[in-house]
Amino acid sequence: MAGYLEAWKPGPELVPLGGDRVTVGKGPENDVVIASDGTVSRLHAVLEMIGSGWCLRDLGSRNGTYVNGERIFSERVLHPGDEIRVGQTRLVYRAEGPAQPVTMTEAAQPPPPLTSREREVLLALCAPLLEGSLFTEPASVRDVAATLVVTEAAVRQHLLRLYEKFNVPDTGERRRVLLANDAISRGAVTVGDLRGR
Repeated sequence: MAGYLEAWKPGPELVPLGGDRVTVGKGPENDVVIASDGTVSRLHAVLEMIGSGWCLRDLGSRNGTYVNGERIFSERVLHPGDEIRVGQTRLVYRAEGPAQPVTMTEAAQPPPPLTSREREVLLALCAPLLEGSLFTEPASVRDVAATLVVTEAAVRQHLLRLYEKFNVPDTGERRRVLLANDAISRGAVTVGDLRGR
């Protein structure tokens, strides 16, 4: 048996999880029928097989569905030992076999701290993105200098600091493209920022 529920209604009962979907509720058409609990809705929750595990979703029940004491409002991936509560009935999810290692989702890298002038340079560099072309080249050093009314040498100095802050490798003219892409993907510049210029 790949997975099962320990259903305490009121005594323990083992319910194997089979197929792709298992419904829980007090109606007789459910896979897990909890007729003795008046706080359980007719069709209360559903467990669905996703990949190699199970996911739980509340189906708009009156009294909610809880996992480890926390009410769920969207799908919740279940882990062996998770305690599910529907109404006043307790279910425990069990799975046999080796536990899958849990890996943390990597957070997107935030942008580095920027001076106001560095931010202005980035906005001017990324401004051509508003043209709507699919493969838009960022603004040239000359265009950035003209937009900010500064010398090209000053823009190059700011770009050097920005390359360093964003860890952009030295790839010649392609370096501006990498910087613009990284600035957008890390949230240092947004389309709203560009439209607000």
